[in-house]
Formats: sequence, C-alpha cells, structure tokens
Amino acid sequence: MERAKKYPEAFGELYDIYYSKIFGYILKRVADIEIAQDITSETFLKALKNLWSFRWRNIPFSSWLYRIASNEIANFFRKKKPTISIDKIAEPISNSDLLNEIIEVQELLKRHNDFLVLQKEITKLSFKYQEVIVLRFFEKKQIKEIAEILGKKEGTIKSLLHRGIKELAKFMPPDRA
Repeated sequence: MERAKKYPEAFGELYDIYYSKIFGYILKRVADIEIAQDITSETFLKALKNLWSFRWRNIPFSSWLYRIASNEIANFFRKKKPTISIDKIAEPISNSDLLNEIIEVQELLKRHNDFLVLQKEITKLSFKYQEVIVLRFFEKKQIKEIAEILGKKEGTIKSLLHRGIKELAKFMPPDRA
C-alpha cells in the first residue's frame, strides 16, 4: 500500500487482490453486471486518485475500498434506478447429460429468482439498511468491519441490522419471509 502511494503502477497489485471482492459486493447491490463493472472501475479510480490520503488508523485498506464502493453505489442509486434483465445473469452449465442440465438450470433459475426477489425487496429499504444487510449477509463481514467500512459505531451497526431486517420482513412475500 505504501509502495503504491509512491509508485502508482504498484496499485495494480492492490487492484488484483481486491477487485473480485469489491466487484462482487457491488454486483450484489445493483444486480447488473455492466453497471457493477462501471461502479467497480470508478471505485478503483477514486481509490488511486485518493491513495495519498489513506492513513493507517487500524482500519484495513479493504474497508476503505468498501467505503468508496458504498459511496459510489449511493451515487448511482441517487441518479437512477437500475433495471434487471435475466439475460444478463448467466452461469455456465456443466457438460453432463440433458437431464442433469435441466435439473441444474431449474436450480439455478430458482436461486436466481430467489435472489432477485430478495434484492428487489432490499432496494425498498432505506439506503442505510441496504448497506448493512448486504455487507453482513452477502459479503459476510463482521460487525466490527462493517463499522469500519461505514464509519459508524458497532452498536449503531447492530441497531441498523436489527431494524433493517424487521423492515425487510414487512416487504417479503408471505411464502418467503
């Protein structure tokens, strides 16, 4: 990290280490690959431009990146709501026999539909609840790390999670709650 401050080309190593995690986090928030790629690019561009301002204060570099990503996601949602297309989310199917492929496709569609329902319902929450729920349950971050990423106290994060989950339960269809 310190080397990247002096030599911007060293930032490429940090990019390689953190790209997939940041991209995955953003993709789970926006549910669109192209938009996630754009926001991820913007996140790393801002990180590179502001690398000089990062100071080690017992907060990991990854938390700083997640904070930038969260801000970029907020900017995106302020500007425009995304559209979701099932054509844009595809996973490769194994080369097993036709019956296994059909079973795999059905399972994939069910998981995808469940994710889309959940993602749609999460977007109905206020942004502060969306952030903590996605970081905790999709990104598997601990309360302490979420507090570092969002610059809030751990008690506040716990409270936001509790309230956010209660709100989310109100929006969920009865068969999925």
